[in-house]
Amino acid sequence: MKKCRITVIRKANYSDLIKRYEAPQKDPCPMLEGQVFVSVGAEKPDGLCDSAWGSMSAFVMALAYGAEGLFDGWMKDKRSVMISCNDGLRPVSFLIEAFD
Repeated sequence: MKKCRITVIRKANYSDLIKRYEAPQKDPCPMLEGQVFVSVGAEKPDGLCDSAWGSMSAFVMALAYGAEGLFDGWMKDKRSVMISCNDGLRPVSFLIEAFD
């Protein structure tokens, strides 16, 4: 089974939507651009947001078990995928890459 590197690529913040719809948050998303996590055995890495993991776990599992070319060649590197978390107010984009 391969390991997967999960890198925070971009963090958006839709302040207009936050102001309009969100209740005040004590600790909004703590992810930082450039932050790296490693999944071993297709397990959730310590410190990775539960919501983000829910959005990406199936892709991590597929890549960890050797899947390539997900989404019919969508990515330049066939052993990677770009996924965003499901936070509609401050979505985070993650690059997931399988490695040995």
